[in-house]
Amino acid sequence: MNMMTGQFYGEPSLQSFGVSRRELPEIDAGRKKVLTAFQKVLMIKFKSLGLLNLALTHRSVSNESGHKCNNERLEFLGDAILGAVTAALLYEKLIDRNEGELAKIKSVVVSEDILSGVARELQIDTLLLLGRGEDLSGGRTKKAILADALEALIGALYLDSGYKVVHTFVSRLMLPEINRVLDNRHYQDYKSLLQEFTQRLHKTYPVYHLLKRSGPEHDRFFWMEVSVNGQVFGPGTGRNKKSAEQEAAKIAYEYLVNQEMHDETL
Repeated sequence: MNMMTGQFYGEPSLQSFGVSRRELPEIDAGRKKVLTAFQKVLMIKFKSLGLLNLALTHRSVSNESGHKCNNERLEFLGDAILGAVTAALLYEKLIDRNEGELAKIKSVVVSEDILSGVARELQIDTLLLLGRGEDLSGGRTKKAILADALEALIGALYLDSGYKVVHTFVSRLMLPEINRVLDNRHYQDYKSLLQEFTQRLHKTYPVYHLLKRSGPEHDRFFWMEVSVNGQVFGPGTGRNKKSAEQEAAKIAYEYLVNQEMHDETL
């Protein structure tokens, strides 16, 4: 790799990584239309839609269909590229931090929680190809599957378009996450924080209630509220109950902590 230009000597190809176009699963017209629209969300353009489709193909599909191709090898490649680009961004941005501090920040930035959140923002959860069993068991909401799919997408983009393109793409995704981590605005488990706060203050537990849900099975949206010692907070919204509960818990936790701080100053 040329460190001055951020480019590898000899850009990759599908063949150089042992991927034959004939090995990629067939894509019907409907799926091509969906993937073409998805590229507009990503603000990138793949030369090979088959490679993009492969990045979104979970191993449960190959387990059920017998087709050997899935996104696991791409995930392995993308994980390494994501780590390298993120490390370079931190190295350039945080010139006053030592190796230990950089490593800690990087581990949070590329964590499953953050990557799965980025994947949801990109709507990867709606585009995943899952085996029927995995889909029925809630595979689209599983953080590990979403994070792996994002890494596979990064690996696929590298093979398709080279390091310069993937560096730009990863930078666009991860710089906001780096800033959130530095400002302590990254994902936190507000349900756990609220439960600990409620137990300490009231010796009880928060109670969550589903207000409504809308949309078809593959594109549901949920509204949740939470009750804390008789006070109701929300609604929190999300593509699944867990994320909606997290939003409701965040509303409640931030209000109650601010209220406690205010009471202490009186």
